[in-house]
Amino acid sequence: MGVDLADLTKEVKREISFAELKGKKVSIDGYNALYQFLAAIRQPDGTPLIDSQGRITSHLSGLFYRTINILEEGIIPIYVFDGKPPEQKREEIERRKKIKEEAEKKLERAKTEGKIEEMRKYSQVVVKLSNDMVSESKRLLKIMGIPIVQAPSEGEAEAAYLNAIGLSWASASQDYDSLLFGAKRLVRNLTITGKRKLPNKDIYVDIKPELIEMDLLLKKLGITREQLIDIAILIGTDYNPEGIKGIGPERALKIIKKYGKIEKAIEYGEIPKKDITFNIDEIRNLFLKPQVIKPDEILELGEPNEKEIMDLLVNEHNFNEERVKNGIQRLTKAIKEAKGASRQTGLDQWF
Repeated sequence: MGVDLADLTKEVKREISFAELKGKKVSIDGYNALYQFLAAIRQPDGTPLIDSQGRITSHLSGLFYRTINILEEGIIPIYVFDGKPPEQKREEIERRKKIKEEAEKKLERAKTEGKIEEMRKYSQVVVKLSNDMVSESKRLLKIMGIPIVQAPSEGEAEAAYLNAIGLSWASASQDYDSLLFGAKRLVRNLTITGKRKLPNKDIYVDIKPELIEMDLLLKKLGITREQLIDIAILIGTDYNPEGIKGIGPERALKIIKKYGKIEKAIEYGEIPKKDITFNIDEIRNLFLKPQVIKPDEILELGEPNEKEIMDLLVNEHNFNEERVKNGIQRLTKAIKEAKGASRQTGLDQWF
């Protein structure tokens, strides 16, 4: 889910061209990207792509071809994968589980009634990312020569950390939590750029990458990062999904700008104390001091292993051999060019 900061970021959010990202490293929230691939890459009836053994392959298809597309734009992706979620996220995980269970019932009903549009709709909601899918995704990226980082906890926190310490130029995710975790820049839509069908409508829109710069956002809103976190807590985060009833982004901003922090708003009666059913400091610290690690390995592109890519995608999962071979050729060329662009970007900094 993540916190909904769309309304507060709209005035500083801007479309960014791939030319601006060329030669730059971007730390990508891996789980976020895989869920997007699972939801978007589907057959006409809404069911995911599967191999001859009935195993889902939408995530592998998206990861392989979309990563190649990103590389061909001269962007160097670093995929970051979730570790163990904080205990405070349990409520949100349970909430998501219930939504999926309800959607599964509606999906079965739609199948029985032959309602194709509803089948498409609920098939996307019931998407599940298994441990096997994650393991295969990591395996694919490694043999493609793409750097990956295993986070100790939240993948988005780790992606933001890599950006904050200068190991990537930006963090990439559809969620806004990267900003709360301290990312200097957030790029949205990177893994879903292109023509996309609107949910429940036969309309396609052109989705382009968007950039949000943390310094510009804080300056525009007239607040600090700590205050942005307090605003998020009032709206509702993954650690307190319900937030405070009746408080949306605009009101939350006004409250924090007036009182400085949540505790002062409670002290002056702006927020009823009874509405605080969570530990404010605990949630603050999950954003301010998340569990992250500095990678030991150098986060650079490697050489693709054609044989292993063919084994995984073609032999194990029945991908089209010709398409995969073509993809490997594109991948090899893109990595070579991306390395060159990255070196040139580094040299440019000295002139």
